[in-house]
Amino acid sequence: MGGFIDSLRNGPWLTRERARLWALAALIASLAGILYIVATASGLSDYRGRPIGTDFSNVYAAGTYVLEGRPELAFNAPAQHAREKVIFGDATPFYGWHYPPFFLFIAALLALLPYLPALALWQGATLALYLISIHAIVSPSPRRAGRGEESAARAADHLWLLLAIAYPAVFVNLGHGQNGFLTAALIGFALALLDRRPIAAGILFGLLAYKPQFGLLIPLALMATGRWKTFAAAAVIVGALVVAATLVFGSDIWSAFFASAHFTREVVLEAGNTGWHKIQSVFSWVRMWGGPLPLAYAIQAIVTLVLAAATVWLWRSTAAFPVKAAGLILASILATPYSLDYDLMALAPAIAFLAAAGLARGFLPWEKTLLAALWLMPLIARSFTEVTSLPLAVPLMLVAFVLLLRRARTETASQSRDLSVAAF
Repeated sequence: MGGFIDSLRNGPWLTRERARLWALAALIASLAGILYIVATASGLSDYRGRPIGTDFSNVYAAGTYVLEGRPELAFNAPAQHAREKVIFGDATPFYGWHYPPFFLFIAALLALLPYLPALALWQGATLALYLISIHAIVSPSPRRAGRGEESAARAADHLWLLLAIAYPAVFVNLGHGQNGFLTAALIGFALALLDRRPIAAGILFGLLAYKPQFGLLIPLALMATGRWKTFAAAAVIVGALVVAATLVFGSDIWSAFFASAHFTREVVLEAGNTGWHKIQSVFSWVRMWGGPLPLAYAIQAIVTLVLAAATVWLWRSTAAFPVKAAGLILASILATPYSLDYDLMALAPAIAFLAAAGLARGFLPWEKTLLAALWLMPLIARSFTEVTSLPLAVPLMLVAFVLLLRRARTETASQSRDLSVAAF
């Protein structure tokens, strides 16, 4: 037993060959699943009578309302469901539109195409952006990479693409036709560019406002480190998106949005109509175990405040930037009560940053096993919790964040000792 624990602690079992084999197995299984969905589909619906790409149906339906000059109806649940039934059939389940008004621009562009080409374009384009962002993380430019980071990039040259595309959350996102690729691309690319191109990073952070629940801690990290150019660029982009949506859709679109947000909060989040096993948050964990609504909000608030304080400490520390970036991503996912399993795509850049830190400076105890667990977790996060009522994603991410803080403290202490020795 001791040997098994030591193996998990030090991670000698996690070799490049095993990582490659696991990734290939996951990729083959994902492709088989996609082929099964396509082969058993009838028209625009899958074998269970749901639209192919399930959640993408709400984006497409909302886009059709924009093209008709009635964008506010996307936020009206009965009208949105009626449009989905017209497109996909009377037995179509309801897929609600829960995004800010400026995301209607994307929906309208996609609705110019027939449904299946629109779905393919949406997933293909955002998948490409996601892969580009991961490449930017694992292959830092020579100007900003230290010797260790260059070695890490060379070591990852032939493996990063396979691991990125075989990451199990990729299949989850494809199955739902969701926006996880875009979320991962924006946050990953913004952090990869932050030191070299602060304004470009700010623009990408601003575009992330289409998923506002993941932006709680990003402004805090930027302010804590005095990255005012990035903060200002993000604020300008958010302001420009709000103005553009107001000018194009009218000021009433915001009333419709806030009314819809009330529905999302009460029905989807608080009542758990989506399913507690699908929502990957501390809030959902408490509710799934029978906790009352005030307790769920209170515990989520406490966790969020602790994460905020820890994130400020981390970003003001002298830890390596990949450690800070991974910490911010993990904290951003954990800080919101509303994060679903396809949102675990945002973990991909965090895993990439953690791997880059480990390859450049050596892995601490448990870190290799943690990386493998984070990578595999989306494969069973939903199904395991549905069967057992035991959360998997949230505890694992909390452990990852704590171990990441340990690495930051270790690096900071090491740098302090080096400075003391140099001064002596």
